[in-house]
Amino acid sequence: MMTSNRRAYVWIWLPGQTSPVVAGLVERDEQDRYRFIYGRRYLARHDAISLFPDELPLQPGSRAQADDALPSCLRDASPDAWGRRVIINRLTGQKGDAADGVDFNELVYLLESGSDRIGALDLQQSSTDYRPRESQAVTLDELHEASAYVEAGEPLPPALDQAIQHGSSIGGARPKALLDDQDRKLVAKFSSSSDLYSVVKAEFVAMRLARQAGLDVAPVEMASSLGKDVLLVERFDRVKTTDGWGRRIVLSALTLLGLDEMMARYASYEDLAHRVRAEFDQPGQTLRELFGRIVFNVLCGNTDDHARNHAAFWDGMRYRLTPAYDICPQSRTGGEATQAMLLHDQERRSQLVHCLAAAERLGLSQIQAREIINHQIAIIHDHWGAVCDEADLTPVDRDFLWGRQFLNPFALEGYTEV
Repeated sequence: MMTSNRRAYVWIWLPGQTSPVVAGLVERDEQDRYRFIYGRRYLARHDAISLFPDELPLQPGSRAQADDALPSCLRDASPDAWGRRVIINRLTGQKGDAADGVDFNELVYLLESGSDRIGALDLQQSSTDYRPRESQAVTLDELHEASAYVEAGEPLPPALDQAIQHGSSIGGARPKALLDDQDRKLVAKFSSSSDLYSVVKAEFVAMRLARQAGLDVAPVEMASSLGKDVLLVERFDRVKTTDGWGRRIVLSALTLLGLDEMMARYASYEDLAHRVRAEFDQPGQTLRELFGRIVFNVLCGNTDDHARNHAAFWDGMRYRLTPAYDICPQSRTGGEATQAMLLHDQERRSQLVHCLAAAERLGLSQIQAREIINHQIAIIHDHWGAVCDEADLTPVDRDFLWGRQFLNPFALEGYTEV
């Protein structure tokens, strides 16, 4: 058990490669201040790239951030609420309120979480011997059973301890795990004991409808495990080659905007659009896609569109928007709702009229913006029944979602289709 780590080596899968190399060393002192230094051998490579130029430019010498925090591009590789809960459960056995009071430094979470994490980085204690922290194949049922123990705050039986390692490196707050399926790598999202409706099916419906509307969305499918629904999401950060699996560097919008969790409420689509114009591949097409995602989030009630739920690939030269993920309609009781990211200026109310107001800042005319909005509304109306049938959504859940999450009157208020 490692609870007071002071250093870790950062390994990276470079573009086109199927095995990692050491990029550098991250160190932490007693005041929880972090510094990073690239390795000399890495700097000498002809194919070396910066982990993220804003924070860690490809230069020799030790580097610290202005606030001495862990660089955000490394924090992107760290687990969020669910993964941290898994690690706390495994290291302490604490459950319930007692577990809520446990916290470790970031290096513990990075070194104790699974190595098959999102993106192309991993952290190891060795600079010469790469040892992945999950290698044993596990079944969907084993993953589901292990997640149930963690959610209940119960210590894991030894037979399931290895299984839950596959879910310890993923972001987000809900129970989930990573799964290999022949030529695919998947994220499995499980139902929660606290769900008041079928949350995983609602996300399936939203993701399917988004794809029907023409958005670039991660492929999804429904499965069953231990008698409960499971959403399977195909990973876009892995590339199958004849030599094995390659990995793609992924940076969150929170990192791209130079923000941390404490400042996430200031994240705005307008600022993200500025970055897209300046440094993304195919900026015009990307901004149109981004606007479409904003609109769809409003139409399906996904108010959890925070800056870690948007991301970009980084290949050392340019950025490119990843497929959309975590389009999950959120529970709401009344009409009024707000988006996690600012739509424009200081406005975040979940309404189409504010999407229209933001359109020009994303390079779209009012006519183009209305075409996208009207098309999405029509797709939701036309394909709702078929997609709900595909999800085997009950009439009760359909009634619950329709008009509350999907096409809530508040979202449509003040908007006229012309």
